[in-house]
Amino acid sequence: MSVTHRPEKFIEFALETGVLAFGEFTTKSGRSTPYFFNAGRFDHGAALRRLASFYAQTIVAARADGRLRFDMLFGPAYKGIALAAATAMALAELGVDVPYAYNRKEAKDHGEGGLLVGAPLAGRVLIIDDVITDGAAKRESVALIRAQGAEPAGVVIMLDRMERSGTDAEPSSESAVQAFERTTGTPVIAIANLDNLLGFLRSDSDVAAALRHQLSAVEGYRKRYGA
Repeated sequence: MSVTHRPEKFIEFALETGVLAFGEFTTKSGRSTPYFFNAGRFDHGAALRRLASFYAQTIVAARADGRLRFDMLFGPAYKGIALAAATAMALAELGVDVPYAYNRKEAKDHGEGGLLVGAPLAGRVLIIDDVITDGAAKRESVALIRAQGAEPAGVVIMLDRMERSGTDAEPSSESAVQAFERTTGTPVIAIANLDNLLGFLRSDSDVAAALRHQLSAVEGYRKRYGA
């Protein structure tokens, strides 16, 4: 099945749902940013269903062009649990029916017990999550997958901010995504990234035209902090 990956449609969707907003915000590192992405705003059934379709389209497109090979999905607790389950369903609708699993924050000592729920981790495991901030949670997932004798196939996230990690006082030359890929050997694929956002703001769509006044601020942020 031929599937087209269209980041600009995801950006429009994020704007419609209020997940993506423009203004003056402060990041966790203390930087002042002209845009903010709050994945927690995908908080309705219809939004989650559409979000999962974007994940599935991104995954299928990456598999078709040879960037990705995987046998199952894994959702890190807690946000990744719903995302992996919903993505598994969206993939099945595209004819790609794969198992999925997720972990508990704390091992269960009764019933079926253990740290993992769902299909056994085996083969090439694709991690599904929202964003990568410092990469710590994703590194835990990579370690967990390898401890089960499986291999992490990659990580799929919603948005790659493409900016240097660290703080202004102690900046890094790499983004959190680049550092994660280098230290774990695990590729990261984003539904959209900051360059896609800039491309959208420069486009001739009616939605982009209404937001054109935000373009220079986002360009300046990319120039100052871009990795």
